[in-house]
Amino acid sequence: MKITRRLFAFLAFTASLAVLALAGAAGRPAASHSYLAFVGTYTNKTDSKGIYAYEFDAETGKLTAKGLAVETPDPSFIAIHPNGKFVYAVNESGKQSAVSAFALDAQSGKLTLLNQLPALGEDPCYITFDKTGKYVLIANYTSGNVAVFPILADGRLGEHTALLTDAGAVGPNKKRQEGPHAHWIGVSASNRFAYVSDLGLDRVFIYNFDSSKGTLVRGDAPSLDTKAGSAKSNDAFSATLSPGTGPRHVAFSPDGNFMYVLGELQSTVTVFANDARGTNRQLQRISALPEGFSGRNDAAEIALHPSGRWLFTSNRGHDTIAVFAVDPQKGTLRKTGDFPTGGKEPRHFAIDPTGHFLLAENQHSNSIVVFGIDSATGALTQVSKTEGVPSPICLVFLPTH
Repeated sequence: MKITRRLFAFLAFTASLAVLALAGAAGRPAASHSYLAFVGTYTNKTDSKGIYAYEFDAETGKLTAKGLAVETPDPSFIAIHPNGKFVYAVNESGKQSAVSAFALDAQSGKLTLLNQLPALGEDPCYITFDKTGKYVLIANYTSGNVAVFPILADGRLGEHTALLTDAGAVGPNKKRQEGPHAHWIGVSASNRFAYVSDLGLDRVFIYNFDSSKGTLVRGDAPSLDTKAGSAKSNDAFSATLSPGTGPRHVAFSPDGNFMYVLGELQSTVTVFANDARGTNRQLQRISALPEGFSGRNDAAEIALHPSGRWLFTSNRGHDTIAVFAVDPQKGTLRKTGDFPTGGKEPRHFAIDPTGHFLLAENQHSNSIVVFGIDSATGALTQVSKTEGVPSPICLVFLPTH
């Protein structure tokens, strides 16, 4: 009988602890589903001052402004380091173009300039990291060259380790393709190659990248010059697009087997079977515009959904997001719809870390529109709109850990 009473007392005590624990859990706020987002802008001839910070609620799709993160000229493209401590931006300012490094305060959303270096070219329009996070790579549009800068231990940028100008025959569009125009750069999954889409030369070049030195070297894979009957090395290590395509940005399938190239000038997506050795085989070329459209349009951004099931592109002029279903085995695309962005000139869009939302930045109407992504069809439904964002042209999310 004595043992039974002790057992009863023990059970009553543990039960009371469980009740207290449940009460405490009920009183605690739910786990956070918000992310910090930074928006790059054009400051020349606009009301913008630089990079702006926002809080994004991944449950409701709402953006809340946190204010100016840092004043800096024309931060046209920005990237957050994978460690979440630093932000890097290209300053697209003609002959005064630069690349900047900032320290990031995740609590306030403020950025502090660490250092700034010349971009070594005119009008840089893209910045990214190699897979080690030790280098930033930038594409200079007007001068048609690409550069690599090392990231020092304190987040500052060191002197460049590579500078390479794209070379080859120009495309037929005399206004836009009078010379090389590097518009995007990214490294392969293996970190052994750097891909560069050149709008002026209708090619995606594949350069050898040495991550131990941060150097870029042209590929030496031979190809047959049918006219001369001899081998030449310059053309083989690239994916060649139809004349006048104007390749702007590139996306890769999650497994890396397929490469999707957005053509700005002809508003197309060209699908390649991706081979890092340079023997890229074209599989498909499909329009990003609805059949019968004849107005002015410049395609702008391309991205795959994290699931790999849907591919999205943005149209400036038609002012829509085009949605494509992806064949997972063949890599080919099927157009499934066009969705108005609720503004003018969607220069860029971003998919949030959860994969539930797409955020379109309308450059000429100073707005960011958030769309819900239907997981079954890829269709977009507007859920919120943030006005008064000065000239938004790039949006990135703080990495989650």
